[in-house]
Amino acid sequence: MFCRRQHTTSGASMLLLFFMTTSMIMNLHLPVLVHSFVPTTKTFMKNNPLHATTDDDDKNENNNNNKPVWFYTSSKNGYSMPSDIDGNTNNNNDIGYNAFLDKSHFFHRLQSKSNTNVDPEFNEDGYADMQRNKRSVFKRFFKRMIRKFRKPNTEVGTLILVRHGESQWNANKTFTGWADPDLTDQGTREVEHAARLLMEGGYKIDVVFTSRLKRAIRSSWIILQELDKVYLPVFKSWRLNERMYGALTGLSKKETAEQLGHEVVQEWRGSLTSRPPALTVRDEHWPGRDRKYADLTIDQIPMTESLLDCMERTCPLWEKKIKYELQRGRNVLVVAHANTLRGLVKTIDNIGDEEIQEVAIPTGIPIVYKFDASMQSIPPTSEERTVSQIHMNGLFLEKPGLLKEALKREKEWAKAVPGYDSTMGRNKRPMAPLERSLYKLNAVRELGDWAEEFVDHDAELEDDGSDGNMGKPMQLIKTKLEEAIEAPAGIVEDVIALAKEKQAELVYDPDTNGENHVKQTQPVYDPLANAVPTMYSQPCVTSMPSSALVEQLGPTPIRRDSVIVIIRHGKTEHNKLGLFTGWEDAPLAKDGIVEAKEAGKLLKLHGFEFDVVYTSWLSRAIETAWYVMDSMDALWLPIIKTWRLNERMYGELTGLSKKMVRQRHGDEQFMAWRRGYDVKPPHVSSFSPNYPGNDPRYQKYLKDVRYSFRESLIRTIEQGQPTLQRKLPKTESLKDCMDRTIPYFVERIQAEAVDQGKRVLISSSENAIRGLLMHLCDIPEEQITGLEIPNGLPLIFDVKSKCVKLLDDGTGRDPLEVYNFGKAAPYLFRPCENEDGSPDEECDIHFDATPGTISADDMAMLESITKKPDWVVANSAK
Repeated sequence: MFCRRQHTTSGASMLLLFFMTTSMIMNLHLPVLVHSFVPTTKTFMKNNPLHATTDDDDKNENNNNNKPVWFYTSSKNGYSMPSDIDGNTNNNNDIGYNAFLDKSHFFHRLQSKSNTNVDPEFNEDGYADMQRNKRSVFKRFFKRMIRKFRKPNTEVGTLILVRHGESQWNANKTFTGWADPDLTDQGTREVEHAARLLMEGGYKIDVVFTSRLKRAIRSSWIILQELDKVYLPVFKSWRLNERMYGALTGLSKKETAEQLGHEVVQEWRGSLTSRPPALTVRDEHWPGRDRKYADLTIDQIPMTESLLDCMERTCPLWEKKIKYELQRGRNVLVVAHANTLRGLVKTIDNIGDEEIQEVAIPTGIPIVYKFDASMQSIPPTSEERTVSQIHMNGLFLEKPGLLKEALKREKEWAKAVPGYDSTMGRNKRPMAPLERSLYKLNAVRELGDWAEEFVDHDAELEDDGSDGNMGKPMQLIKTKLEEAIEAPAGIVEDVIALAKEKQAELVYDPDTNGENHVKQTQPVYDPLANAVPTMYSQPCVTSMPSSALVEQLGPTPIRRDSVIVIIRHGKTEHNKLGLFTGWEDAPLAKDGIVEAKEAGKLLKLHGFEFDVVYTSWLSRAIETAWYVMDSMDALWLPIIKTWRLNERMYGELTGLSKKMVRQRHGDEQFMAWRRGYDVKPPHVSSFSPNYPGNDPRYQKYLKDVRYSFRESLIRTIEQGQPTLQRKLPKTESLKDCMDRTIPYFVERIQAEAVDQGKRVLISSSENAIRGLLMHLCDIPEEQITGLEIPNGLPLIFDVKSKCVKLLDDGTGRDPLEVYNFGKAAPYLFRPCENEDGSPDEECDIHFDATPGTISADDMAMLESITKKPDWVVANSAK
């Protein structure tokens, strides 16, 4: 155990401060001279108990640690890109420069070399990427100097243990083990209650660990939703799975005891070392055929376990991850199962083999552990509304048993008290004043549209008592279209021409999903006006599998080839109200949740499976990914969250109504901010609530952006002690957004997943997806602003055919008539061809855009079908 010594100001520290001041004034990075002051880091890396880990900046170097230093050059986007033997960068210089990312050659040349390969188990769900053991020499030295002036923080983090809510098999007293039943309604309520207890106690969570079983994963999701922290890193480990009950899995506890004897069954359940009969590989509950355990060896998959086996399985996770996070001062939430949590408790409190059998873990009650500097659990003190259990130092936030009794009473009250369920249900998130006002305005307009149907326009107008116009209603000027509609018959062509002219004046607003159109009164440059696309605009639509329509044909074949499925998040209230959202964390609206669920069902019907999911740090994208996976019964999938897939940062426009911005700044400026490729909106200040630097998720978890001297100085003055602050965007153009999105896709998603044959799901926002499609489909920069991305629609990028496909939803509708892909649709939907140049056989649905003709015989048949019988006509006349 290393002890922190008392530091004093040294000459090196004063010299560093001098360099900092100079760099801030000159807006430069620290010079390479700093390198001479830094001791070697090899000893530190060898002594570190964890594996050498990586971050976004260092990933390429991990995979190529034998290459010379010149193999890496700094790119314009903050990522190191491989170069050829002459040192020429292979990346396209057209990607552009992003001002808020690291642009220094020295940063990448001072990277320390990794001497260890990352263990795949250690990197479950990208855990190794979150750690920062391997930093550049510059960063190590700089942080070491900062610590000299900061007050030492030796406080150990808090550990919170929560057993998942009641599952369907818990409710009917079935041996569960590694089987994967979901939560019951009562189990959901139990976990919601646990989250509210944590909120009441003021507990903060930094990282979450859970098992790969649905009941635990869903419980952790419910807790994070209730706490409004779905962006937190969640790591799913098989070591937290419930005890494997072997051949007892799926059997009724009561019936098994009656058949085999209560003493035998109780011995299996309560003894520390007794194992139930083992499974066989032919058993339906053998985990080896479940692909969520495809990364485990045969020896790691248990056929049966004793209680001691289960507890020992959790030890490596405690030693390598959970304990490490606590030592770094992070608060850890573990959502798992009764026996794995007992294993952790046994290790933490050093409970004996006999005593641990007297320890029980209830559902829905958080257990809180505090530690001293030596990682010894602190015994509980007498605190109000808390209780402890024998042999344990953890505190229950509520007396066990009260919740179950309350839920039983609630069922009785729900029958007797009208509206009780809606009162106790989960509340909607609060709205901001502007959002609430616009929401009510839209509601009133919808009511007015409905009332319009009942207005008799030919009725005599009454005097409403107002002065002016002799008490008559106001005389409004009619539009040309209204005059044409009211004109005598015979000029239908004029009405149609005016309607087309009106339609041409409208510009589709993707953020309102077609509910509002914005009139374009100022001429705006349209790069597609004279462009002639070199590819077809008809998308490739894959037909619904026959097995999805006829059950007797068996299950739908699973798609095994590497594929990239991109989906824009479902609608939010901001989208529906026409607000600039950007990095503001607006959750999904109700219809947005429906869109995400329907997308997951459609993907499952077409036989899609995924190996990894990438999403942003914004709740609407994370929630979309979650509901898609939930519909596909794949909640165990690893989710990699990155800020580089965030929506474009709209600066001071964030949260404002688009109509408001248009009225204040004019149409030309409004369109430039929204549709200009390299035009940035006004930036926010360092203390604005919309500045990402004030958001805890970016303060704690963002590691792949350089430090900002200006922001660090501001925070140092504000907090009264040296503080490091990274350089986060205060505004972005569309080009800036793509400059961070495309390199991440190339260097992380493509290199680590697609090129490895994995099936990838990407859930993100419109402008980030534009960047991905711009790269994948070779869409020119001047055309990309004309591309619209519908909400909740899966876009299938076929890696072999190099084209975008859509999925048949069974309605027979032409996707181009249902969804608006904008003027750049011809660049998105190119012909799908196999490697030999032949047409892709999956594109077997075609929609004829040209009007057809109907023969006289067919017309006569249609008339006979649609013609009403004579007796119906006679009765109608009466």
